[in-house]
Amino acid sequence: MNEDYKNIPDIVIGRLPLYLRALQYMLLENHFVTSSKELSERLGISAAQIRKDLSQFGEFGKQGTGYHVEFLITKLKQIMHIDTTWDVIIVGAGDIGHGIARYPGFKNQGFRVTKVFDNNPEKIGQKIGDFIVEDSAKMANAIREANIKIAMIAVPASQAQQVADILVNAGIKAILNYAPITLNLPAGIKIQYIDPVVHLQRMTFYLE
Repeated sequence: MNEDYKNIPDIVIGRLPLYLRALQYMLLENHFVTSSKELSERLGISAAQIRKDLSQFGEFGKQGTGYHVEFLITKLKQIMHIDTTWDVIIVGAGDIGHGIARYPGFKNQGFRVTKVFDNNPEKIGQKIGDFIVEDSAKMANAIREANIKIAMIAVPASQAQQVADILVNAGIKAILNYAPITLNLPAGIKIQYIDPVVHLQRMTFYLE
């Protein structure tokens, strides 16, 4: 991590991918210059907040002229270290694992799925898209040999902690967890959770 960025709140880091996605859509629309006001209208985040977030990483725009979209895309990719490609593995070849392995959205966004693992003998050797499901018993060695740092967990909740422990011991530093359970991980390991039930429950609070 850049020492200049280490004290930036995680909530700010979490908004950077939203800015990047909005800018990428603008570029596809042949929209080459934007402003914090326009980004605000697209994202529902205040213009002042957007300016404050971006200013923590440098001066990327000019008052009166705004931001050059392509330049800001390049800078955000550098800040988030996705100006290169990260190899990623998937653990779990069930329905969710199938969907992730076939998902085309990783392309050109800084990530490349390289392997899919499972411990079910009926799934090992099956083909999922471009991948052959491999035995998770070989997972740790594969991670070390390829120096992989990112993994996605798509196993049942009862298996997720054990899988996470193996991944961390093998050198994984960042985990995207689809299993509906909170994992106990060492300090320094980055974890993000994707659980649709939690998000649905958060929304029903506001419904009659």
